[in-house]
Amino acid sequence: MLKKDLKVANNYLIKQLPKATAFINKKFEVIHASDQWINGFYFKNNVVFGKSIFTLFNANNQDWKIILEKCFTGQPSELFTTKIKDQNNNNQWFEWSNIPWYDDNENVIGAIIQAENITSRTIEELRIKKLETILHEKSEIAKIGTWGYDALTQKGNWCDVSKEIHDVTENIDLSLDSIIEFYKDGFSRNRISMAIHNAMTKGTSWSEKLEVTTTNGTSKWVVSTGKPIYKNDEFQGLLGTIHDIDNQVHSKIKTKENEHLLKTLIDNLPLNVYIKDTESRKILVNKAECEYMGVNAPDELLGKTDFDFFKKEVAQENRKDDISVIKSLKPILGKETVSIKKDGTITTFLTSKIPLTDNNGDAYGIVGISTDITHLKQKEKELRDLINVTSLQNKKLINFAHIVSHNLRSHTANFSMLLDFLVNEKEEAEKESILNMLRNASDNLLDTLDNLNEVVAISSNINLDKTPINLNNKVESVKQNLSAYIKKNKATIINEIPKNAEIKVIPAYVDSIFMNFITNSVKYKNPDKDPVIKISISKEGNYSVVSITDNGLGIDLKKYGNKLFGMYKTFHKHKDSRGIGLYITKNQVEAMNGKITVSSQVNKGTTFNIYFNEKN
Repeated sequence: MLKKDLKVANNYLIKQLPKATAFINKKFEVIHASDQWINGFYFKNNVVFGKSIFTLFNANNQDWKIILEKCFTGQPSELFTTKIKDQNNNNQWFEWSNIPWYDDNENVIGAIIQAENITSRTIEELRIKKLETILHEKSEIAKIGTWGYDALTQKGNWCDVSKEIHDVTENIDLSLDSIIEFYKDGFSRNRISMAIHNAMTKGTSWSEKLEVTTTNGTSKWVVSTGKPIYKNDEFQGLLGTIHDIDNQVHSKIKTKENEHLLKTLIDNLPLNVYIKDTESRKILVNKAECEYMGVNAPDELLGKTDFDFFKKEVAQENRKDDISVIKSLKPILGKETVSIKKDGTITTFLTSKIPLTDNNGDAYGIVGISTDITHLKQKEKELRDLINVTSLQNKKLINFAHIVSHNLRSHTANFSMLLDFLVNEKEEAEKESILNMLRNASDNLLDTLDNLNEVVAISSNINLDKTPINLNNKVESVKQNLSAYIKKNKATIINEIPKNAEIKVIPAYVDSIFMNFITNSVKYKNPDKDPVIKISISKEGNYSVVSITDNGLGIDLKKYGNKLFGMYKTFHKHKDSRGIGLYITKNQVEAMNGKITVSSQVNKGTTFNIYFNEKN
């Protein structure tokens, strides 16, 4: 329906040719034009038709071209204004409209361009706008009074605003001296006296920020300006203004006091405080932030980002949080963050980030507040470690108490029974046999007490210092000490530990650990083959893992796995089995903050992995 309506309008325009109307085809060439168009732009018929609209106006206006191209697709344009020079080179303003031009088949064949001269209206609008600007400027300089001094009559005069500034309610005779006396005694009065003297003798003007004392005794800050008036090189008097700026000055003073108070407060907070802009550049920092960053003055931080001071991954995480707060306008409160400086210094903070918003509710930055909790995290870790150690020791203590109770009760019962036999026995030969049994029981009790003492010693010495040792040399030393035992059992020890391998351990424990594992591997060898024990090392996180693999009898872990490291637990019918070695070894490894794992297959062999903690 729109196209049809436009078509009717086009046909009407073609017939009526209203003023300043032209028709162009899709090549932007003028096909028809009204007399008003040709005469209004001072064209001649022979230079208008067939010419490009842009050539006629000596213009290559891309915006106009886009508008016309839209017309060619059936889209009429909104009005727009251009400025054109007439034949006298004067500015003329025209308001343009562009609408599609349809043929009888409702096909767009070009555009209809109409122009209206709005020069008079535009000039009037510019004049009104200028007057509005002047009025606006006058409104901005409120509380500005005028004053004058006539040298001939030696009298001064004030406008009503000037009287109001000086708290003068009636007309008073003003001499030059009386005008000067309104200025506060001291700097202000001396300054205005010198300014007036220079104006009268040298012809100079002045503009000074001074204090006046009103008739009510109130002090006010003003800006006093003045200039001399001459006629035929003869001094005629003075003209000037006086601007009441008392509110602004006191507001500025109050603002500075508040800023000083706020800065003093922020600088003395035991917190890192900073403000960032939307690009995460710091625009304000407090003293604590400067000290943490290792700079002497805030200027060394202002304008810089976290990428200038922290590791890349830390800076990226901080930037991500900044963007989140700025976009969502939701603060991040009490987030635990870890900052790593480029020098490797690690600090844990409890960080809050709050959006700074303008009157429109848009964020223009963030306020950051960080509390250093590194020492608290360290104390927390120490407390956690202490709790873990205490828990472990408590479990060991309970286990130890059960062991002591069980074993000593067994020995006590054995002694009691043998003594009863001895008392009741009449035969000397039997008494001697019982005495031998008592001696063996005594020796067994001593062995038990020695074992328990060794366990107590390990548990009591958990804080012994660890020192670095050459692990290859240590294994070779143990092999040397066991050489006779190894040779007797035709055992082979394969040491695959590199010659330069070092670990931090308690050396005395390592001797015992290797002694126990090597002798166990030989003791529980497969009777059908000679024992072969392989010792190697690898890295796994913070651990150096020593693996001891044998080809012995193996252990049924499904059956004995949960009892493997218990005291007096044995899993093979061997005459020398006591069930104390693995228990002591496990305690020694745990005393060094390590651990032991085991894998085994019956009649194929066993691998013990000893994890030596290199960090703690």
